[in-house]
Amino acid sequence: MAIDYTTIKTPAYLYDLGLLQQTLNFVKKEADAFDYHVHYALKANNNPKILELISEKGFGADCVSGNEVEEALKRGFKKEEIAFAGVGKTDDEINFALENDIFSFNCESLPEIEVINELAFKKQKIAPLALRINPNVDANTHKYITTGLDENKFGISLWELESILDRMKAMKNVQLKGLHFHIGSQITDLDTFKNLCNRINQIQEQFYARQIIVEHINVGGGLGINYHQPDEEPMSNFKSYFKIFNDFLELRPMQQLHFELGRSIVGQMGSLLSKVIYVKKASAKSFLIIDAAMTDLIRPSLYQAFHKIENLSSNGEDQEKYDVVGPVCESSDIFAKSVTLPSSKRGDYILIRSAGAYGQVMASNYNMRDNAQVVFIG
Repeated sequence: MAIDYTTIKTPAYLYDLGLLQQTLNFVKKEADAFDYHVHYALKANNNPKILELISEKGFGADCVSGNEVEEALKRGFKKEEIAFAGVGKTDDEINFALENDIFSFNCESLPEIEVINELAFKKQKIAPLALRINPNVDANTHKYITTGLDENKFGISLWELESILDRMKAMKNVQLKGLHFHIGSQITDLDTFKNLCNRINQIQEQFYARQIIVEHINVGGGLGINYHQPDEEPMSNFKSYFKIFNDFLELRPMQQLHFELGRSIVGQMGSLLSKVIYVKKASAKSFLIIDAAMTDLIRPSLYQAFHKIENLSSNGEDQEKYDVVGPVCESSDIFAKSVTLPSSKRGDYILIRSAGAYGQVMASNYNMRDNAQVVFIG
């Protein structure tokens, strides 16, 4: 990133639009090779300029709130390419999506289906549904971002599927269009997706036995990024990812395959720039107190997530170990413990890498802190 950091007021999110464009082109190329449909998950990063760039490339949108549906429409995503997921859609959100004739409601429970049917009846509409099924496949990722096990709140359990299909026969204002799956986030072992394919194949047989062939299968997202070596792997292995579904998923004739990718598209294009306020020496360790905080990037506090940290102001040979912490009045306001950096001093610029996903979107104003500014580069 060729940029003069000293001109930027910190903390600040730096978004590399050049890398984003390269990633979007690569994803589009690899998905188009199999005629796959990719929806961008707005929950990863909903910066307006980022959304406009993604919609211009022809991607669909994956939304988990009514506001995300509204923002997707505002930023150029086509209504017929917007999927609306989430376990707790409100009546207002459902009505707004119905009014805008979106691609699909990804439904997670019988009560939700019943409400959508009732609201669609009042509007004299037929709501397109995809059943989000919990396949009980372990994503082998952090427990807070695992979504495909029986213990998770997401999706319809396999044991209740038959009864839901029976109940839907009497519902005249919903139409089953697809099956939706999403087992978790930050998945780096691609064999996990093979397991998902095998489970979907089994579930498809269950539907086929009832003479049901849906129009589309939505396998969600979850593809991870390389947080430890972002420069060595600035883009995820989309080629191998899409090939797994081509090799192992048994689609019916004319069935479309849809994906909902977020982190793997925007994760590496963002970094959080900060500045050292104080270097505090304690008896057992040294603290690097920076002006970014958990209010700007909560992932390390919430998930104990790793982000590579660099000192941009020093490349000296002298190295020290620091706990890199923010100024918020919480002991959990920590970016990393015992991280080795060049000897650092007040005023040094610190870069926290791979912060393009689940950074800015999860920010808060706790302690009445200002939001980090956004600077576009590349």
